[in-house]
Amino acid sequence: MSDVRVLLADDQELVRAGFAMILEARDDIAVVGEAADGQEAVELAATTDPDVVLMDVRMPRLDGIEATRRIVDSGSRARVVMLTTFDLDEPVFAALRAGASGFLLKDIRPAELADAVRVVARGEALLAPTVTRRLLDRFATGLPAEPSQSARLDVLTAREAEVLTLVARALTNAEIGERLFLTQATVKTHVSAILMKLGLRDRVQAAVFAYETGLVRPGSAT
Repeated sequence: MSDVRVLLADDQELVRAGFAMILEARDDIAVVGEAADGQEAVELAATTDPDVVLMDVRMPRLDGIEATRRIVDSGSRARVVMLTTFDLDEPVFAALRAGASGFLLKDIRPAELADAVRVVARGEALLAPTVTRRLLDRFATGLPAEPSQSARLDVLTAREAEVLTLVARALTNAEIGERLFLTQATVKTHVSAILMKLGLRDRVQAAVFAYETGLVRPGSAT
């Protein structure tokens, strides 16, 4: 298996150096670039072709939220993970809406950092579903449903919309299957179809989409 290519973006050189040292010590991970601000991160993402970008939320010239949006909108295959000090930070919610695949606390343990990079590189959502929901419930209150986004729900079948609702409510495939009397394999097929039809990267983005369209409301019960 080829190395997981990682781009580090943080305005603190010490943070970048520490993360680089941790990741480069792994045989299957390579740090392909380091950016000191958001603009440089966008430029390096285009030239180094990373699998994963570890992106600080607050940086000069261009913050991590806008940098994430530009990287995602460019069509890059890179998955962006936000670096933050607080696990319920409003900018993290904004970054998830911009297309980030999850977030990590800066005081993460070395082994957990490497594991998180591998998880994201495999295309899996980094956040635990319950953490995603807690973050969305906190900051999505009053979020207006966007008509253009809501119309995109029309491409889903009734069953797929039902599955999407349960994904956003933090249920696992097994729990969704039990709720809807479906096998886990069938649920997985539905989730894959939902992501493909809506052009979403992972379950985190599916959850964000469900809140944006009003399909799920903050605080709604499972």
